[in-house]
Amino acid sequence: YLENILSLLICYLTVTIEPLPPVVVGETVTLKCNFKTDGRLREIVWYRVTDGGTIKQKIFTYDAMFNTNYSHMEDYRKREDLVYQSTVRLPEVRISDNGPYECHVGIYDRATREKVVLASGNVFLTVMSPPNNISVMAENTPAPFSRYQAQNFTLVCTAKGGKPAPSVYFKRDGELIEVISYVQPSTGEQGGTSAGVRGARPLISRDLDDTKLHRSLSLLDPEGRSARLYTESPQRFHTQGQQAYEPSPATETIPETVVSREFPRWVHSTDPLYYFSHIHVPQSDGSVVVQAKLTWTLNPQLDNDALFSCEVKHPALSMPMQTEVTLAAPKGPKLLMTPTRAKVGDTVRITVQGFQNEVFPEPLFTWTQVGGHMLDGSTEREGRELVLERVPAELNGSMYRCTAQNPLGSTDTHIRLIVFGTYRRGGETPPHLRQN
Repeated sequence: YLENILSLLICYLTVTIEPLPPVVVGETVTLKCNFKTDGRLREIVWYRVTDGGTIKQKIFTYDAMFNTNYSHMEDYRKREDLVYQSTVRLPEVRISDNGPYECHVGIYDRATREKVVLASGNVFLTVMSPPNNISVMAENTPAPFSRYQAQNFTLVCTAKGGKPAPSVYFKRDGELIEVISYVQPSTGEQGGTSAGVRGARPLISRDLDDTKLHRSLSLLDPEGRSARLYTESPQRFHTQGQQAYEPSPATETIPETVVSREFPRWVHSTDPLYYFSHIHVPQSDGSVVVQAKLTWTLNPQLDNDALFSCEVKHPALSMPMQTEVTLAAPKGPKLLMTPTRAKVGDTVRITVQGFQNEVFPEPLFTWTQVGGHMLDGSTEREGRELVLERVPAELNGSMYRCTAQNPLGSTDTHIRLIVFGTYRRGGETPPHLRQN
């Protein structure tokens, strides 16, 4: 008889939460809290767990006593809707919603009618975000063209916004590049070397990794020797951006002298080794920035006009994202001189407005005066624009050379300065316009 009474007073409560597959940012997620009990329901409370479980943020409450529900996500503004008493819907999830959630269910104890019996379940919500931006640039540029020494060349592909981190790989002319992976040295170990190859110990065996990418290029040169990277570090230069512009017909432009075809004799390997490295940089929003580097010994004869693409795979993408660049030496710089009719005392600007082709990487510009020095006594200047302040009459007829170069090649273009008008008979420049 006593056992029958106890069985009437003791109630049971079990809580389970259905597991969730990974979801993509922007999708709607339904959290289902299933419970079984023979007691009378008191409340259902949903928590979002943060900081490793130390903080539980109450996001939703169902109060059975008053048959009401309350939202505790003030910043989210109706981002959850009660579909059933045990279900919460989160529309348009964000990366910040990623993490564990708990459902707490309370029922009244039959014995006291006031005491509440609690049980809970938990689930982990995984929110994925595809990369939202990928870009390719050349490292250590602008850089000069080298006719006498081999030099390394590094492409840097950066993918931003992905969670989890995407996989990044390179292709050349549409063919997957087989790479030799190596670990990038820390900033202190690199010492400013090109792509951080100095001091690295790249793998060179064909059998070290069975999971590596399929081969598209041989790892050995025609004589069966492994091609090595040149470790001389190119200098860093800076210049302004470029935009296409047609030169004025009043400007006398001398035909260019193209030297990009004067390729050095040290180039010998047609199948270089490609070295690959990457780093992951976690962001405050939970995404990861991936920076991948592809480094090889440049061959201007073979690499000019080569199409390199960076592709990014991610579980939230139905197909890879891609961006591409074509390596190209500068050809046919377009110069603009302003004013088109320079007078004594004017400030003359000669600007590179663009090229006949798409140039990559960014070129280095060097200006020289043919047969003389610049007004300030210097032998050359760098930058996209040459500025000649308060030009004297003596510069009439002087010629200036613009050398545009990148690691793929170099080209020279000349332009002549015509100065109109003099202040004194014989073309003498007044003292206040003379250069010190």
